[in-house]
Amino acid sequence: MRELVHLFKYGGIRTLDEPLGKMMGAALPVDERFDVIVPMPLHWWRRWRRGYNQARLLANVLSRRTGLPVREAAQRKRATAAQAGLSNSERRRNVAGAFSSRRRAALEGRRVLLVDDVFTTGATASACAAALKRAGAAHVSVLALARTDRRMYAEPRPAAQPAQSAAAGANG
Repeated sequence: MRELVHLFKYGGIRTLDEPLGKMMGAALPVDERFDVIVPMPLHWWRRWRRGYNQARLLANVLSRRTGLPVREAAQRKRATAAQAGLSNSERRRNVAGAFSSRRRAALEGRRVLLVDDVFTTGATASACAAALKRAGAAHVSVLALARTDRRMYAEPRPAAQPAQSAAAGANG
């Protein structure tokens, strides 16, 4: 999945939107109602460099499957450093105040499905959801294509030295 997400996000393989979006659709909770889908916004500079917003492509697939409208109701007010490699607290500081809402009327009293590609610590989703709530959203849920398990990338701990047995010591 990691390789697919990287090809989709950084490799320009936009045609992965359909199969990846269908996977996301299968994970939608059946007992929850949404009124609108909002893709996680990219800063205009990052979107210009990449050529597209991968969250928007996924949101479009979900929209076709659910019939819900997609609204680009959130925006990044400022560029932020890439979150990769940052600690949890650094991630929160990095995105603090980075989001605002562009379409208050589109959100007032609505139940919002915020769509992103990767969920790591939740700092980005939390900051964006807060901006959507300030704009009047009644409820914000996050649906991400992948969840990063940061434990996989933790520094390995040195293995404990096994205690020598009396027999091993006697033979050595």
